[in-house]
Amino acid sequence: MSVDEERGRRWRLVLGAAAEGEAGGLGDADDLAMDQALGSLYNGGDAEEAGGKRTGGLGGSAPRVARWLGDIRRYFPASVVEVLQRDAVDRLELTQLLLEPELLEAVQPDVHLVGTLLGLNSVLPETTRATARVVVRQVVREIEERIAAHTRAAVTGALNRAARTTRPKPRDIDWDKTIRKNLAHYLPEQRTVVPERLIGYRRTAQAVRRDVVLAIDQSGSMAASVVYASVFGAVLASMRALRTSLVVFDTEVADLTDRLADPVDVLFGTQLGGGTDINQALAYCQSLITRPVGTLFVLISDLYEGGIRAEMLRRVNAMRESGVQVLVLLALSDDGAPAYDHDNAAALAALGVPAFACTPDAFPDLLAVAIDRGDVHAWAAAREQGGRR
Repeated sequence: MSVDEERGRRWRLVLGAAAEGEAGGLGDADDLAMDQALGSLYNGGDAEEAGGKRTGGLGGSAPRVARWLGDIRRYFPASVVEVLQRDAVDRLELTQLLLEPELLEAVQPDVHLVGTLLGLNSVLPETTRATARVVVRQVVREIEERIAAHTRAAVTGALNRAARTTRPKPRDIDWDKTIRKNLAHYLPEQRTVVPERLIGYRRTAQAVRRDVVLAIDQSGSMAASVVYASVFGAVLASMRALRTSLVVFDTEVADLTDRLADPVDVLFGTQLGGGTDINQALAYCQSLITRPVGTLFVLISDLYEGGIRAEMLRRVNAMRESGVQVLVLLALSDDGAPAYDHDNAAALAALGVPAFACTPDAFPDLLAVAIDRGDVHAWAAAREQGGRR
């Protein structure tokens, strides 16, 4: 197939039957099946209706939807399947069908589907709940495989750097780093290095070296962030050097720290939707902070405050002034720049508290910078300039 023919084929699939005169027909059986699958979602199953323009309509039949889900998984790559599934749920209002276990078994699990299921958490029938947990656990496992090793390595490295000292006891000397740092003091005639500076690590009496408090806005727009933050919370909780707390909030506050051994339990302890009272959540989180200088507080929210704005800003500033390292993430997801309250973000920035979106892949490095008390502003600026935020 020539380049022009391939281009015409792609446009024909995108535009539907209305473009057949200009782009040509579809002769391949797989192309016809792909066109039918797209037409079922975007054109009500009839490539000619609505003037051939892709609109919407898939019908309310669960078996029909299940067959369609199987077709799109057969003919399209996973990234396209995620988009098509999201469109089917959002545009055609198929959330009610997700209450049926047979349909859930046919869906390709992804973060957005988990967000939809969490939004339906309170109305899931018992027959569907077990299937929903299987779907959520599969996505959680995939996220853990993606981020766990990087997170542990980045955080451990930051904790080790924070514990580094130039006056270690003999048993705590890092000889490799000490030799490398003192190579300029090598004495050839004696074939030895005379160290001018010793490098090692302070031994701490307590295993816990940092406290981490994650506060997650569970309003509906934050669904993907809730999923990722819950998994990160579970990974951090598995590290003995950290004491990790996880709090979710809307107009109420729920402390899910006791569920961190299983991020699936954390996720099913959330309830997406509703209003937002950030100030109330901050008040609760302040009660968890017992050693401010050793605490990293991460607020994940779009900052649309339904509570008392002035009090919210006052609490954030009080945390920062007490020595707490405060981060505000407008989103923790792969979805790009979120909608957020620009006035509140600007007010936080004026207090010296950075507020920006972050991808899950970049979050471990951000954690390392924060734990090391590095320049988070510079880190975020470098990511933005590099187009990798």
